[in-house]
Amino acid sequence: MLFRYWIGAVAILNLLSSCGSSPGSVKQSGQITNATAQHKTYSNPVFEPILADPTVVRDPQSKMFYAYGTADNWGDGKGQRLVSILQSADLAHWTWIGTAFSSKPSWKAEGGIWAPDVVRLNGKYILYYAYSTWGDPNPGIGVALADRPEGPFIDQGKLFDSKEIDVPNSIDPYFFTENEQNYLFWGSFSDANTQGTYGVELDENGTAVPDLNKKFKVAAGDFEAVVIHKRKGYYYFIGSKGSCCEGEKSSYHVLVGRSRKLKGPYIDQEGRNLTQRGSGTLLLKGNDQFVGTGHTSRIITDDKGKDWILYHGMDPKRPRVATGGNRRMLFLDQIVWDKDWPKIEGATSSVAVQRAPTFNFK
Repeated sequence: MLFRYWIGAVAILNLLSSCGSSPGSVKQSGQITNATAQHKTYSNPVFEPILADPTVVRDPQSKMFYAYGTADNWGDGKGQRLVSILQSADLAHWTWIGTAFSSKPSWKAEGGIWAPDVVRLNGKYILYYAYSTWGDPNPGIGVALADRPEGPFIDQGKLFDSKEIDVPNSIDPYFFTENEQNYLFWGSFSDANTQGTYGVELDENGTAVPDLNKKFKVAAGDFEAVVIHKRKGYYYFIGSKGSCCEGEKSSYHVLVGRSRKLKGPYIDQEGRNLTQRGSGTLLLKGNDQFVGTGHTSRIITDDKGKDWILYHGMDPKRPRVATGGNRRMLFLDQIVWDKDWPKIEGATSSVAVQRAPTFNFK
């Protein structure tokens, strides 16, 4: 197999057929025993060869986690997987179960399906995605719906593109809801006058933007891959900087700021506003074993109250698959809080065996 996942001392008991599933098809999860969820340890990466730009959602009925990533060609002769879907009981041990799409959405002539964000809203699973090429003058963000986390996801079309909303490089969508108001955050690298990470209100179903003119800026255009996390009265902006996709030369790293208000201003520990280029307090960087570490998931709390975050990274000794594409693997690390600021031990990816998250299936 071209990918590996470490399953520890307790085997996953026939959750699903993995590599035998064809892109565009998924199988419904079976019964999960409590023992399945009790892996004691894990080590990075938690999935390979590729799950880039990860987003994670939990099914409230089965309690299983589902991760989704940018469409990629694994170099195994099976072509491009149009938003891979992984399944896990504990965030640390993952199985590939299929893809979200069987074909590309039709509202854009060309491009890749990048950086999905999947959430559950009003009983539906909503998948926001970027549609873009490298250097695209007019990328956009679309939305798809499914009844189950395994899909199939049915495209609902475009939310907006860069020209319509006047934000260059409109990719990397992120959903946030509060007080029955839904928001979409987005934005990526640019030095244009209108650059930056922005937010805008969505409708009650999360599938339309009532007024494109009501966008608000929260960070400068040297950030991308926004995540907003609320904790103890603060809103935390987590974003990535550097090069995501230059193999062993990738310099991706993750920085953070916080605000008392969702719309900002977001300030780092050094007192700088994140709308100022060069700002942000370091949360995660590469090391001798892993580089290009960034584009995080939401922060997820386990049943012991510990917080966890997933992200992608690369092995500099084996940074590419056979096609030349970046081998962006899936990683997991614990978030701890120091004076109400998020920290990862050493501000870098763990390389030793770690204690796994704890989730019960009772």
